[in-house]
Amino acid sequence: MLDLTEDTPKPKIIAGAKHDWELVIGMEVHAQISSNAKLFSGASTTFGAEPNSNVAFVDAAMPGMLPVINKYCVEQAVRTGLGLKAQINLNSAFDRKNYFYPDLPQGYQISQLYHPIVGEGEVLVEMGNGTARLVRIERIHMEQDAGKSIHDMDPNMSFVDLNRTGVALMEIVSRPDIRGPEEAAAYLTKLRQILRYLGTCNGDMQSGAMRADVNVSICLPGQYEKYQATQDFSHLGTRCEIKNMNSMRFIQQAIEVEARRQIAIVESGGKVDQETRLYDPDKGETRSMRSKEEAHDYRYFPDPDLLPLEIEQAWVDNIAATLPELPDAKKSRFIKDFSLTDYDASVLTAETDTAIYFEEVAAGRDGKQAANWVINELFGRLKKDDRDITVSPVTPAQLGGIIDLIAKGDISGKIAKDVFEVSYTTGRDPAEIVETEGMKQVTDTGAIEAAVDDIIAANPAQVAKAKENPKLAGWFVGQVMKATGGKANPKAVNELVAKKLNS
Repeated sequence: MLDLTEDTPKPKIIAGAKHDWELVIGMEVHAQISSNAKLFSGASTTFGAEPNSNVAFVDAAMPGMLPVINKYCVEQAVRTGLGLKAQINLNSAFDRKNYFYPDLPQGYQISQLYHPIVGEGEVLVEMGNGTARLVRIERIHMEQDAGKSIHDMDPNMSFVDLNRTGVALMEIVSRPDIRGPEEAAAYLTKLRQILRYLGTCNGDMQSGAMRADVNVSICLPGQYEKYQATQDFSHLGTRCEIKNMNSMRFIQQAIEVEARRQIAIVESGGKVDQETRLYDPDKGETRSMRSKEEAHDYRYFPDPDLLPLEIEQAWVDNIAATLPELPDAKKSRFIKDFSLTDYDASVLTAETDTAIYFEEVAAGRDGKQAANWVINELFGRLKKDDRDITVSPVTPAQLGGIIDLIAKGDISGKIAKDVFEVSYTTGRDPAEIVETEGMKQVTDTGAIEAAVDDIIAANPAQVAKAKENPKLAGWFVGQVMKATGGKANPKAVNELVAKKLNS
């Protein structure tokens, strides 16, 4: 868990021609709910299906078709709210958000602007170097996704794929608590991690399952503190929304570019217009997409086809009782139970699969040693082969077996790496490898002593030098290890070399 003594990170400051400026950032994250069916229909949500094959009559806005709420999607939204320590609203309601896009057959999107299912929550974002930012969540509401317009299949026509139409989304809206590009990326990373732990969203940004709208504004130093004290937005600059970001790197770039654009406008005596913009990574600029009308893009009214959504506290409590151990709690436990560093614990809890793998390796063994083998050896080898830990050729039991062999003195750390490589490439059991391949460490002091004596006898000049400079004893250790094929117990070799040279 976060050490409460950690400091709040300093805001990003950008030097303008006339003033220094601070950034103020809020994010609206659209997370696709992990569900086999859509929010108001039974149509499949499978990604990559043939165009317009996952479309029910209600998705296509056929006359007389009525939406029916998917209870499982509601449960996933509640689960997400609980995971973000948020208030769950037992009464919520759906509105129609009216706008025209070719890929929205209804002419409106069913959403929850005024009465969301989840209220105030929080996300703790650790930035490293002893700093952390607490980002407040304003609300989470459920809504339908739109379809997809395709413009590159024909020079004269556009096509529409309605497969995504009606897919359930959670819009997770933060307060403007983020103060720099790196913080924005870290917040999205942490939010993605929590959602994946909860199992409510797979977090796949490439497929569009998770994407962010980033609200950026600028203010003079000291103004943000006035906003925090009063919650009066007049102390902040006019915000612009950068739409549909699905890359951590591009999010950081876009924030920086947009902030500098706003600074140039204000310092030249102009006024920033509140609008929705798109980021062009090729040109390194944001460009206007559409203007805002008094901060609202659309017009809303209650959906007449859907009753207010009412849920029971007992149902919410049952969901809360099934929540998994979340990243902050797991990290805190790993540090406490396995004596890990903050860094190692962060790496090992980044993904649920990694945490599960490590915990199986570490069970009944030295936690630090287990962490070193997982992070340094296994991760490095998997990265080389571009493999995920879920398909690791080395099982947790096998990696744990290697650690056990080291602990028993059967193999040295150096031999262990050779055993790991054989196990990785063949899937063989480490103990069997050591036995059949003759890799077992030589612990017979008699045999080791004989090798030491031979090396000393053959190198009298080196012996004389070592007696004058004890640091040169390492040369003899190396020669003995070479002579024994690396199988001699290093500790025994060191002790015998020191004893012989000092006699």
